[in-house]
Parts: sequence; C-alpha cells; structure tokens
Amino acid sequence: MNKYMAGIIAAFIATIVMSLLLMLKSAIGLMPDLDIIAMLASMMGGSHIIAWIAHFMIGSIGYGIVMALIAGTDRSKNFTLTGAMVGAIGWFMMMIAIMPMMGNGLFGLSMPSGIMIPIATLMLHLVFGAVLGKVYAKLVAAH
Repeated sequence: MNKYMAGIIAAFIATIVMSLLLMLKSAIGLMPDLDIIAMLASMMGGSHIIAWIAHFMIGSIGYGIVMALIAGTDRSKNFTLTGAMVGAIGWFMMMIAIMPMMGNGLFGLSMPSGIMIPIATLMLHLVFGAVLGKVYAKLVAAH
C-alpha cells in the first residue's frame, strides 16, 4: 500500500473517532454551541448530509494526504507525534480562518462557550492527530 492510501485510511479512522467524540459531546450536552456539522451545514446550504460528507472528505482525504506528505514512510519517525502536529496545524487553520468565516470570531471566542471552544477543539484535533499517526504507523509498518 502506498503512503497516500495509508494516510487516507488512517485519516478516515481518525475522523470516525473524532466524530464519535463530537457525538458524545453533544449527547451529554457539553458546549451545545460547538456543533461542527451544523456549522458546516450552514456554510453549505443547510444540508446535514452534505456537511457530514464534507467532514469526512476533509478529515480523510485532506488530512490523509497531508499526513502522507509530511510523514512519508521513514519508520524511524514518531508518526503519532507527526499526526498530532498535523492535527494541531488543522486546528490552528480552523481557528484563524473557518471560525471567523462562520462569524464566530478568531478562535471561536465570539461563541457562547468562549475560551472553551479553542481548548475543546484543540483537544479533539490532538486526539484525531494521535489516532491518525498511530494508525498510519501500523499501515506503513505492514507494507
């Protein structure tokens, strides 16, 4: 398996994990204003189905290709740390570009949950990145 396919598969699995954490967050009523799918849907014409598809495409293809480009196949690298770094870069881009585009201000600080938004989303992206790196390492080692 080439590094790009490994990256996309690893990122797909990491996106599933992040999505489950987002659903758990919603189920327990934590930060109801942080609904990534609803935010994406509002940017894309209101369809939650399209928003979920976009979420998985960005998560799987976008992050997977970036992971493959940055990490390569050098097994001496710490892929988990590399994945966490990729997640942190994605988080930063979300905070300075996507959040303001959605009217939530830099780092989402205009949202009712305030400072909890950047903290929670950073944690989610770091978990996403760690899973991405761990799975990528397993896939690269297998081939």
